[in-house]
Amino acid sequence: MRTSLTKALGLILLCGITAVLLSSCTSGNNANGKVQVEFFQNKPEAKGTFDELIKTFNAEHSDIQVTQVNPPDAETVLKTRVVKNDVPDIMAMGATDTYSILAQSDIFADLTDSPLLKTIDPNYIKMLKDVTGMDEVTGVPYATNANGIMYNKTLFKEMGLDVPKTWDELIATAKKIKDAGKIPFYFTYKDDWQTNLPFNALGPNLVGIDFYLERRENKVTFKEKYREVAEKQLELMNYGHGDNFGKAYSDGNRAFANGEAYMYIQGTWAISEIRKANPNVDIGFFPFPTRNDPSQIKLVNGIDSLFTIAADTPNKEQAEQFIAFLLEPENIGKYIEEQTLFSAVEGVKQDDPAVQELTPYIEQGKVIDFADHYIPAAVQLNSIVQSFLQNKNIDNYLDTLDKEWDKVANRR
Repeated sequence: MRTSLTKALGLILLCGITAVLLSSCTSGNNANGKVQVEFFQNKPEAKGTFDELIKTFNAEHSDIQVTQVNPPDAETVLKTRVVKNDVPDIMAMGATDTYSILAQSDIFADLTDSPLLKTIDPNYIKMLKDVTGMDEVTGVPYATNANGIMYNKTLFKEMGLDVPKTWDELIATAKKIKDAGKIPFYFTYKDDWQTNLPFNALGPNLVGIDFYLERRENKVTFKEKYREVAEKQLELMNYGHGDNFGKAYSDGNRAFANGEAYMYIQGTWAISEIRKANPNVDIGFFPFPTRNDPSQIKLVNGIDSLFTIAADTPNKEQAEQFIAFLLEPENIGKYIEEQTLFSAVEGVKQDDPAVQELTPYIEQGKVIDFADHYIPAAVQLNSIVQSFLQNKNIDNYLDTLDKEWDKVANRR
């Protein structure tokens, strides 16, 4: 937290210099007659879009100057700044374990009754409450992403393949592609974070997000509930390529873009990278068919960016003005178009043809959050999953998840 005494002393000294300056000291953070608002955000790929939006906002508000801060390894930097009582006015981040920890530490302002939430889809507000375990809402959901299965429409058409709607259809489709001497899935498991993409789809759909709320209270274990998830993670590995653990995310984007595989278990965030490699690739995207009843399948769709306000900022009013500006349909529309994301603001749609098969799930509220948003970062999920997919020992895998979770829980 910032030291209120230091701020108070600074204000007294500044305002005591001359009576003329008195009127400019009311905000405690004025420069050249403008309130300085720091906007700290964690997505380097979004910096250019936010720069443009900030430029427009600053031009329209002669009394406010918003400045963007976007350092490498932003979450680590933010946690360090929090420890040093140097909390930015506005923070943008994903609805991850970092957000949850900071929210529970009273770093963020309580926005439960804020008008900023009036246009937000209630599904995403509930996600924030579930992630933090709090009744208070301390973030404003902004943009969301999705995890599913990309497919090459051209290749599917050439082989006469239909988009699979069930787990059995997915495996049958993969087998048909493999039998034809082609690559069904392009796995990029050299990067350990890529290994949890199937986990993020299978877990929430087969077991449910409530599992994680109960796991926090030691009512359930991975060993009891996650065997089917583990079995299906392994079954998918039968339909990769010859070097599943030797290819990285960037390799997969190029390979899929160039038609080397029919399907790619991935997030919507990869679309722009794939198009850089091949602007003409015809991408389709369907929800991961994790079970055999299509009506029970939900799209894994979580909060990619949310906005928080420092609990003790003297510039809360100005921070709220800036967030309200970003939430305006035209502005969030620009953001989701350039970042190939979905809007948390109701009524603002993503028109990119690559994700149109996902849109009905979002519009109907058939969505469920990413599993890893609920797993403490210290559990090291990525490396655990990567090791499991290599050694194929289900019992050891589930035991490790439980043991690592319990270690972290005992430290908190």
